[in-house]
Amino acid sequence: MAGAQYGLNLLWVLTFATLGTVWLQEAAARITIATGRDLGQTIALANRHRGKTIPALLFSAVTFGCAAYQAGNILGAVSGLALLTGWPVKGLTAGVGLVCAVMLAVGSTRWIAHFLGLIVFAMGGAFVYVAYVASPPAIEMTRALLIPAFPGGSLLLINGLIGTTIVPYNLFFGSGITEGQTLPEMRLGIWVAVLLGGLISVALLVAGLLIEDDFSFRNMAGVMQQQIGSWGAWLFAFGLFAAGFASSLTAPLAASVTGQSLLGWKTGSWRYRAIWAGVLGVGLLFGLSDFNPVTIIVLVQAINGILLPVVTIFLFLAVNDRKLMPQEYRNTLAQNLALLLVVLVTLVFGGWNLWLAGQNLWKR
Repeated sequence: MAGAQYGLNLLWVLTFATLGTVWLQEAAARITIATGRDLGQTIALANRHRGKTIPALLFSAVTFGCAAYQAGNILGAVSGLALLTGWPVKGLTAGVGLVCAVMLAVGSTRWIAHFLGLIVFAMGGAFVYVAYVASPPAIEMTRALLIPAFPGGSLLLINGLIGTTIVPYNLFFGSGITEGQTLPEMRLGIWVAVLLGGLISVALLVAGLLIEDDFSFRNMAGVMQQQIGSWGAWLFAFGLFAAGFASSLTAPLAASVTGQSLLGWKTGSWRYRAIWAGVLGVGLLFGLSDFNPVTIIVLVQAINGILLPVVTIFLFLAVNDRKLMPQEYRNTLAQNLALLLVVLVTLVFGGWNLWLAGQNLWKR
């Protein structure tokens, strides 16, 4: 949508968001390597003198963000299936929700997520090719990647691009996976993974330049078919389903894992299960309603862009805590400036969005 509506003007947002993801993920992973605790456990320990208040508030913010994401996840998965099959949307929504509920209850999600991840990766490769076909001169691309531009009406999309790249819950979900790694191993893994994701995001935006009408999933599938043949449209539709379905498993699980990390829940406890069920239920509610999937997906990504500073501030405090972090693992001045830049930019854009939304409500 960003490419279709604004050309290359929002490409700089992906540069900022990709680098911001590296900075934040590296700091969260460094906490785990230094202390043996994940981000949530570290924040809870740092605020233990305040009881459960700070962890509970932070958990509420992250869970709200996960529930918002889940609405987009379900709608994205169902949109892909609808393109593939032409079946009724509400029936597909109920089917996706039921399968997700069973898989989350049983706990067998990892191999499915890995398989769907491969499909999404293949779709990303196809978009890289289409972007190569559509790409303007290198000097224009370089300028757009580095120089901010703010075309009229783009603020919601700017927040959406940030919120869907620097995913707030991933800081909790991913901080513990680096346990046992050295700092160089962790940093190499994060740089490679995040830059690859950033490259695919850039390809998606550039491919949007080829859409001549208003953006829709069907029009994007038409572009893929035109550029790489009929299988391109099929790959886009199945990739859209795969991305939405894999994320439909991840977001509810991430909310529960955040509660486990911040509030000390046990895996499989009734609270743990109630949270993932509630997040899944929110996604189903939106999926069964007659909302435009593209509109909802952009909106919920923007909401997470607004919530991002809340999580980032606590990450900043934790990684600089002298009582919990050994000196050699605490932030350097450059790392602190990088984190503060993310906080400042997301606060400005998020606050600006909220201000405009408040003005619209006041006028009504």
